[in-house]
Amino acid sequence: MKFTAQQIAAILDGEVVGNPDAEVFKLSKIEEGENGSLTFLSNPKYQPYLYTTNASIAIVNSTFLPEKELKVTLIKVENAYKSFSKLLEFYNEVKNNKLGRETPNFISNSSTIGENEYIGAFTYIGENVKIGNNVKIYPNCYIGDNTIIGDHCVLHSGVKIYSETQIGNHCKIHSNCTIGSDGFGFAPNADGNYVAVPQIGNVIIEDYVDIGAGATIDRATLGSTIIRQGVKLDNQIQIAHNVEVGKNTVIAAQTGVAGSTKIGENCMIGGQVGIVGHLIIGNGVKIQAQSGISKNLKDNEVVQGSPAFGYGDFNKSYVYFRNLPKIAATVNNLEKEWKAQNKKE
Repeated sequence: MKFTAQQIAAILDGEVVGNPDAEVFKLSKIEEGENGSLTFLSNPKYQPYLYTTNASIAIVNSTFLPEKELKVTLIKVENAYKSFSKLLEFYNEVKNNKLGRETPNFISNSSTIGENEYIGAFTYIGENVKIGNNVKIYPNCYIGDNTIIGDHCVLHSGVKIYSETQIGNHCKIHSNCTIGSDGFGFAPNADGNYVAVPQIGNVIIEDYVDIGAGATIDRATLGSTIIRQGVKLDNQIQIAHNVEVGKNTVIAAQTGVAGSTKIGENCMIGGQVGIVGHLIIGNGVKIQAQSGISKNLKDNEVVQGSPAFGYGDFNKSYVYFRNLPKIAATVNNLEKEWKAQNKKE
């Protein structure tokens, strides 16, 4: 798919300086530009590359004035970085704008699918499923019975949605996620074996939620596991049964949240954090990477460590920890001096 400088300038409301018919069909870094590629310059550090790049078109700030002759066509915009980001979004939308139904697939006669859908090959859609408009379901997806999926959602290849799941509008679920699997519920019996406790709840995912590749969200034992509006989950995250994640909270990769914990709104949780079950995490909480959370946290707390405690206290304590051999040596010397002084007396 090719675009001319004039077409790109129209999308970005920019001004072409050079050949308006210059064509591009791929993107590149400015230092790696090739013929037929589009790049951008926003950091002055990379300005020298603009004079040597082989890219066909470069997006620059409107204030840019070349110091010598250029062979690349320029598109001048108010903010090159934001405009390039906007163009990436547009490019991604065009690239992924697939429509229709590939075969083979299975779609139950009792299910309904809205307009402008894309159903990839080898997709299974169970009974009584309701899917909204402009939904894209990539190949090898499974959607269980009685699932509801809103408008403008994207399910990438290999996503598994168990029965009774509810997904809102404008959600994006990346490859190999599992939504609605059984919560980790087992009860010991008299002979020491464990018996599975039926998990008969569901998962509710509200609007504008993004879920990274390989993440798992378990269904509730009773009631619902809930991911509120605007939540962003990174890759390989485990959300256990009956957990609730509050609005606009972001969680980085490899974090695990145990059952029945409630996380507030606008929290920021780093990678590889472990949160035990049945806790209440307040609004606006920040948890640093690799922390272990074993107690409730109040609104706007910032914590680190395992077990986690105040971020400032952690940093002060870490200074002492690093100097522990010196501190121990000082204490030992003081003890020797004290003993020596006592002997003299």
